[in-house]
Amino acid sequence: MQRSGLSAYFITAHDLAADLGKAYREGRLDRRMRVYLAPKVLVIDEVGYLPLDDLGATIFFQLVSARYERGSIILTSNKSYGDWGSIFGDSIMATATLDRLLHHSTTINIRGESYRLKDHRKAGLVPPRGQEGAEAAARSLASDSVPPKARQKTALGSTPSEAKEAHS
Repeated sequence: MQRSGLSAYFITAHDLAADLGKAYREGRLDRRMRVYLAPKVLVIDEVGYLPLDDLGATIFFQLVSARYERGSIILTSNKSYGDWGSIFGDSIMATATLDRLLHHSTTINIRGESYRLKDHRKAGLVPPRGQEGAEAAARSLASDSVPPKARQKTALGSTPSEAKEAHS
C-alpha cells in the first residue's frame, strides 16, 4: 500500500511468523525478508494473541533487528511488555526485541472497550457493561464440575473478554 509516497505493509504476527518460517524451511528467508524490510512502515497486528514458536521468535527478532533505525514498525498487542517473555518463550529474546523496538519509540496504551465489542453490545449480542463479571463468575462456577480440558476449550472458543476472564 502506498499513499503520499510512503509505503506500508500490514500483517498479523502469526501470519508473519508462518510466512517467514515457511520461507526459512524452503531456503528463501533472505528473499522473503525483503518484503518486510522494504516498506517505510511495517504494521504487525496481534502480537501476543498467539505465542511464537522458537523459529518464529528468532525470525521475528531478526526482522526487528534488520528494520532497527531503518524503518518504522507499528505493533498492536494485548500484552504488557512484562508478559512478552511468554510470547517469545524466552525472556532474553523478548528483552532483546523490546530493546530495539522501544528505542526511539512511543507507546500508546489504549484502555477500554474495543469497537467490535461495543458494536456487539449495541446489537444485544453481548450483555450490557458491568454484567460481564457476574456472568463470568456464574460460568466459572458452572465449569468447576467440568474437566480442565473441556474448560480450556470453552475459554478458547469464547469472545476475547470471556477468554481473558476465564483465564484469570
